[in-house]
Amino acid sequence: MFIKERKTILSRIAKIYKSDRRTIIAVAGPPAAGKSTLAELLVDDLNSTERGKAALVPMDGFHLDNAQLDKMGLRHRKGAPETFDAVGFVKLVCRISENQSDIYYPTFDRTVDAVIPEAQALSLETQIVVIEGNYLLLNEQPWSNLIPFLDLTIFVRPNLETLKERLIERWREHGFGENAALDKAMGNDIPNALYVLEKSKAADLEFKTNA
Repeated sequence: MFIKERKTILSRIAKIYKSDRRTIIAVAGPPAAGKSTLAELLVDDLNSTERGKAALVPMDGFHLDNAQLDKMGLRHRKGAPETFDAVGFVKLVCRISENQSDIYYPTFDRTVDAVIPEAQALSLETQIVVIEGNYLLLNEQPWSNLIPFLDLTIFVRPNLETLKERLIERWREHGFGENAALDKAMGNDIPNALYVLEKSKAADLEFKTNA
């Protein structure tokens, strides 16, 4: 999967990689576009080469807590840009770029719909970090503060109709009926996807997909 795209990305990384500093790669795109799969495969590819240790750091660990979203009246919009701790994520990426110590960071557990604090560690020895998320290239603050830390940016642009089908199917897999799954996707996921497509800064590499 993503075979041609991965070859293109690895070729670009080979040109920018420096053994004496950490390289940060961003993979962005709307929900269900396939960016998580691409990012995971890319890390596997990098770890099979001589370029050194690579790791994946998803943005999902910076979802705001459900109780906080309830107070803000944003629970129904969970997954939208304003429902993330964007400032906290920018601070994490800044620390990643400085590469001065091992770093612990949160992850998101979809089975319990909650953030797990300090669930993963990024070793000081990690030379290439791939960050992945919907809003990494948004051309608005505080998200745009990420840009100076990124050595290579990648955007996955899906076919919109196929994207809608995949988002609806996600909710079916979570036990929602046909109408409820459609309401979930069209009421929140699709608006978020359109926002990403319309408001993201142009990436160094962009790949169109059928997902």
